[in-house]
Amino acid sequence: MNQGWIYSDRITPAEAGLSVLDFYTNRYRHSSREKWRDRILSGQIRRNGIPLTPDDRLEAGETLAYHRPPWEEPDAPLEFEILYEDEDLMAIAKPSGLPVLPGGGFLTHTLLHQLRLRYPENPPIPVHRLGRGTSGVMVLGRSPLARSVLSRQLRDSTATAHDPQAPHPIRKTYRALIGPSNLPDTFTLTTAIGKVEHPALGYVYAASPTGLPSYSDGRVLQRWPDSTLVEITIRTGRPHQIRIHLAAAGFPLLGDPLYGVGGMPICPEGFENEIVPVPGDVGYHLHAFRLKLIQPRTQEPMELVCQPPKVLAYKGLS
Repeated sequence: MNQGWIYSDRITPAEAGLSVLDFYTNRYRHSSREKWRDRILSGQIRRNGIPLTPDDRLEAGETLAYHRPPWEEPDAPLEFEILYEDEDLMAIAKPSGLPVLPGGGFLTHTLLHQLRLRYPENPPIPVHRLGRGTSGVMVLGRSPLARSVLSRQLRDSTATAHDPQAPHPIRKTYRALIGPSNLPDTFTLTTAIGKVEHPALGYVYAASPTGLPSYSDGRVLQRWPDSTLVEITIRTGRPHQIRIHLAAAGFPLLGDPLYGVGGMPICPEGFENEIVPVPGDVGYHLHAFRLKLIQPRTQEPMELVCQPPKVLAYKGLS
C-alpha cells in the first residue's frame, strides 16, 4: 500500500455553478458517478479542509482537494540500469511496464519516485518521457544547466521538424514490431496528432486533422511472414507518436491495446469505463534504441544506445 495522495483542482469560470458531483463526474470519467458520490459522502473531497456534499455549488477560483486514501498499486518493474552519467546528465535503460510519472493508479511504482528514493538529495529529473509500455534509453537532467539546455534542444528539434535537412540537436530512434506490411524500405509518416474524445479519460492523443504537425522517418529492418521489424526516428515528440503514426498508416504495433488501424483509440461499445483501453496499457513492442544529443556543458555530440530486447533485435548492421 502507498501513502495515498491529495489531488487539487482549481475551478475555472466555465465550471462555476456546477455541483461538486457534476464537476468530478465530468472532469474525471475514469470513475462512475456513483463512485464519485461515494467518495464525496465519505469526506474525501474538501474545500479549505472542510468536507463537501455532492450538491454543493462551486465558485470560480476556489480549490478543491481530493484526499485519495492509500491504495495497492499495480505491479511494475522498479529496477533500471544506468547507461551513462556525468555531472549534468544521466541516461538509463527504462524497463517496459514502468511508468515515468504518477497516473493511472501508479504513484510510488513510477520512475520519478524510484529516482527520489535512490537520490534523495538531488534526484535526476526526466527531461522527456517514454510510455509505460516503452523500454529503452531515457535521459535525465542532473543539473539546472542540463535541464534547461536539454529542454531547449527538444524545442529546437521540434521547431525545425518540417525540414529533414535542418540541424536537429536531439534525435530519437526507436525499434517497433508491427504485423506483415507492404511498407517501402524507407518511409516518412506525417499524420497530425491531437486530442480526441475518450470515454474514460475525457481525451487521448490520436490521429486528428486538427492536430499538431508530426514527423516520423522510418525504415524496414526485417520482414517475416507474420511481422515486420521497423526502425523509426522521430523529428517531433508528440505523445504516443510512433504508435499513432504506424497505426494511421495501417500497421498498428503488434499487441497495442489502444491504437487500431487509422490511428484512433479502440473503444468498443458496451465496455465499462474501467476496462476501456487507455494509453498506459501494455502489450506492444516499442524500444527507444538510440538517442543523439549535444552535451549541455561541453557542447560535444553524444550518442546513447540501449540494446533492444530479443523480440526487437536486428541481425543485420545497425
